[in-house]
Amino acid sequence: MSFQLRREELLDGEQLRAMLAENPGRAAQAILIAAKQGLIDGQALLGQILLDGQGIERDPVLARRWFQIATNAGHLMARNMLGRCLEHGWGGPVDLTLASLQYRQAAEAGLDWAMYNYANLLATGRGVPEDPLAALALYRQAAELGHAKSMNLLGRYLEEGQYCAQDLNAAWYWYKCSAENGDFRGQFSHAAVLTQQGQIDEALEWLYKALAGGNLNFLRVAQQSLMYARDPRIRALASDFAQRAAQLQTD
Repeated sequence: MSFQLRREELLDGEQLRAMLAENPGRAAQAILIAAKQGLIDGQALLGQILLDGQGIERDPVLARRWFQIATNAGHLMARNMLGRCLEHGWGGPVDLTLASLQYRQAAEAGLDWAMYNYANLLATGRGVPEDPLAALALYRQAAELGHAKSMNLLGRYLEEGQYCAQDLNAAWYWYKCSAENGDFRGQFSHAAVLTQQGQIDEALEWLYKALAGGNLNFLRVAQQSLMYARDPRIRALASDFAQRAAQLQTD
């Protein structure tokens, strides 16, 4: 693959990811050139690789600056990522009020990830007045756009009948959609439904996928839940989840 940066390559996310996978260092150099040339997709991507330390030395402070530059130029994902920096204190101080503003503006412009992040703040009253109904509406909107994490959360609202009418069939539908779209929590939720329905073999398949993709906090909580499963095959997975969590903790 050529690492000469053409505009059409920069705007093709799949090609950029392929470049980074094949040779992160050379790809980072090309992205840096593009960002300095004023290509806003390059600016947003430069912020991301600086935040992740992918092909370039990790620098959250500089990452936040590039997200701000791309945000000023109208890049929605950069605005969402600027919100993430402000929410979590990556590269500078935490400012939940400003984070909520960035999320809201990107959400109103149609970005599903921003809808999800803004909904999380609304659901917990961080940086904004708590508004669970508005949070639910945003989760639903993002889910309908194909956002996997929002699908799982919408399923939870529907299963519990929280701030909406309980609808188990709809909840199970959204769990399945979330699982199929790659969210590890959705995979776990879908597996729980399959277990209740006696479809243990299929539930195990989804649990293994959740195990492979889950983060540390999820694995710890899931492990505790699996310990009390009725089916011994499900219960046996608790040790696998515990081992994976221990591995992530030491990495």
